[in-house]
Amino acid sequence: LTRNRNPKIAPYIFIERNGIHIIDLNKTVASLENAASAMRNIAKAGKKIMFVATKKQAKEMVADEARRLKMPYVTERWLGGMLTNFTTVRKSLKKMQGLEKQLKDEGHNINKKERLMIGRNKEKMEKVLGGIADLTRLPSALFIVDVGKEHIAVKEAKRLCIPVFAMVDTNSDPDVADFPIPANDDAFKSIAVVTQIIGQAIEEGLMERKRERDEEKSAEDMEYNAAEQYLTEEAPVAVAAAAAEEVAAPAEPAAEAEESSEEEA
Repeated sequence: LTRNRNPKIAPYIFIERNGIHIIDLNKTVASLENAASAMRNIAKAGKKIMFVATKKQAKEMVADEARRLKMPYVTERWLGGMLTNFTTVRKSLKKMQGLEKQLKDEGHNINKKERLMIGRNKEKMEKVLGGIADLTRLPSALFIVDVGKEHIAVKEAKRLCIPVFAMVDTNSDPDVADFPIPANDDAFKSIAVVTQIIGQAIEEGLMERKRERDEEKSAEDMEYNAAEQYLTEEAPVAVAAAAAEEVAAPAEPAAEAEESSEEEA
């Protein structure tokens, strides 16, 4: 709505119609291409990108895309200090893994009631922390659907100098994001399109990284095979030839050796 407009979003607005602002899609495309290029480079470097979307209409598709790319995600609730107090979060993750181990290990002498309580605690922790269970270090970037709703995540990322890629609507401040993408962050289709393009860019970066690593491994294998071939085939021949030349070399006569030694004396 026009009454909810953030003044800083004005450069991205195309027109006003029926009390609603319409975003300039040309600027959306340009911003999205810029963000996708940067995302591709981050993924190519082997770094993690965290997806953050706790809105009802965004959480499922964002979680699916993050799981497909094997990236961390938060779609239930952002815990305060998830980035700035990451050591405590790591402890919670270890605790969750410990509960899972207790349930799987039949050697623990726990009764049915205790097992039920442990299962409930594990499910509760998985609901909030399940998306970052495999995260061992801070992410290198955040992709956020709504910077207004996820303002705590934005503040923590800014404090740690983690770049923020975010969808910004006309009621949002684009300056809080390093790579703002002007788009409707309430519509299901709009969120799906932007998330899909970002996901494709990350996937391309991961494929490029895999291709480069395969090429490096292939070059190393070729060097190793060449060295092994030299040691097994060419090196013994070269050693034998050198030994043969040494045997065939004429020895210096003893008399000449004595004369030369006398002359030196």
